Amino acid sequence: MCHLKRKFWQYLWHCALVIVLALTFEGWSVESAQALLRQHHDSPGVLRYHSQVSILDKKGYSWQVLLFKQNYQSVTPDLRLRLVGFPGVFEIAHPQALEIKTTEGKLLSASDVYAVTAPALNVGEYNLTNVLAKLPTTNGLKLYVPIAAEKPLVLNVPNTVVTEWQWLVTQID
Repeated sequence: MCHLKRKFWQYLWHCALVIVLALTFEGWSVESAQALLRQHHDSPGVLRYHSQVSILDKKGYSWQVLLFKQNYQSVTPDLRLRLVGFPGVFEIAHPQALEIKTTEGKLLSASDVYAVTAPALNVGEYNLTNVLAKLPTTNGLKLYVPIAAEKPLVLNVPNTVVTEWQWLVTQID
């Protein structure tokens, strides 16, 4: 009887260990890029929202990706996508457009806002006003960032971020 009781507890312990390991490894497979809606003060008493996410490129460098509205006084505010790469590592090629590829293979282009002058070599900003409405709301994207002296750098934007962009544009402010 004692031997049977010990076997039962060993079995229970092994089951618990398998469950803990399964949950641990399952957590590792979650997409690492989750967007975050943030508030900022445009002027006293005026709050605006933007979407901000950090996305790793294939070399492991982190890029800040921000979607925000510009020119609120206009009937249709401009939608801007700002990309900030690691300083001293990448130089964005201006005035080249940002290419955006959907999972269905559709290729879209966003014009370079900093065509004449950029605040820093590692910063790019693109006009998404006419592009965002053409993007799917449930699928991820690939951003082809034009960088100097190389073929475009690819940033994979998860579907959760694209959905948040659509939500920011249609539901907020």
